[in-house]
Parts: sequence; structure tokens; C-alpha cells
Amino acid sequence: MDAPPVEPRTRFRVGVGAVVVLVLVGLGCAILLSTLLPRSSTSSTIAPAPTGQYDETTGVAILVHVLGAVSTPGLYELREGDRVVDAVTLAGGFTADADQGGVNLARPVSDGEQLVVPRVGEVAADAPAGDGKVNLNTADAAALDTLPRVGPAMAERIIAWRDANGGFRAIEDLLNVSGIGDATFAGMKDLVSV
Repeated sequence: MDAPPVEPRTRFRVGVGAVVVLVLVGLGCAILLSTLLPRSSTSSTIAPAPTGQYDETTGVAILVHVLGAVSTPGLYELREGDRVVDAVTLAGGFTADADQGGVNLARPVSDGEQLVVPRVGEVAADAPAGDGKVNLNTADAAALDTLPRVGPAMAERIIAWRDANGGFRAIEDLLNVSGIGDATFAGMKDLVSV
């Protein structure tokens, strides 16, 4: 009796070129995923500095409370002159539902500030307060332009002074802005806050 015929095995061969293509596709997918996935809270690019470790050349330590649509809300230590972008970075960056246009990332932060990053659809923390006063440290040119005797040019001078001096510490600092005298200050002092 004859043995039944054995079917030949099909062998699968992969050429070197195919292996290279597969490796490149896998590498491309890994790079794409790493750019699309949110970063963990431990991947901040600016590390908080130890309390009291600043000297004259590196700046004064300040504390900022970061809340809202950030990965790791909390109290963060920054340097005087640091900006909102630095505080958001320390807090692990924006969450997926953050309204990134709701905060001015270029604005300098101040000691003791509470920075709230709004979620899409929420009112921004930099919006005028419930008392209707214009905050000199957060207002844009359009908001400053609503003040009496303040036009676009004066609004830009106020912003330039704020940026050059790290913000307003008191509303009386307005008197240091070129073009604001006692009469102009008297007309706006009850309409502004810091």
C-alpha cells in the first residue's frame, strides 16, 4: 500500500527589504503615537527650584497657585519674571479640554497669584472681575481702552510699562506710565485693580 501523498509545506520567506520596511513603519508609528499622546506630569521642562535658593542673578522665588485645566494643579515655585507659560509647564501642561486661548501665556506671573486655566466653554480667569474693574496686570489693550482718557496708544504704554516692570503692584503705579498724570489717574483709579 502506498502512503498518501504529502503536500509540500508552504514556506514564507521575508526578504531583507521587507524587514527594513516593517521596521521603518513601526518606528514611524511609535514617533506618531509619542507626539499625539498627552505627556505625563513628570515631563515638565522647568523644574521647581528649592525655596530660598535664588540669588540676585537668577531672580527672586515666587509662589503661584495653578488650577483648572492643567494636568497637575498645585502650588508651584517660579522666579520673578517667569510667565504664565512657565507656570502651565510646571503644572504638567494643558489637559485635553483646556481652552488654551483662555489665558495669556506671555503674561508675567506675580507672587501669590492664583492662575486658573479655563476649560472650553468656561469664562476665562483673566476676564474682568465681578466688580467690573479692569485688572491692570491681566487686561489686554481692548479692556484698557474702555477706561476714561485711555486710547489705543495709552493702552499700549500701560502694557509696555507692565511688561517692563513685572506688573503693577498698586494702582498708583499708573502714575509712572508716560502720559498719565494726576487728572487722568483720578478719573480711572476707581475703575481699576491689580
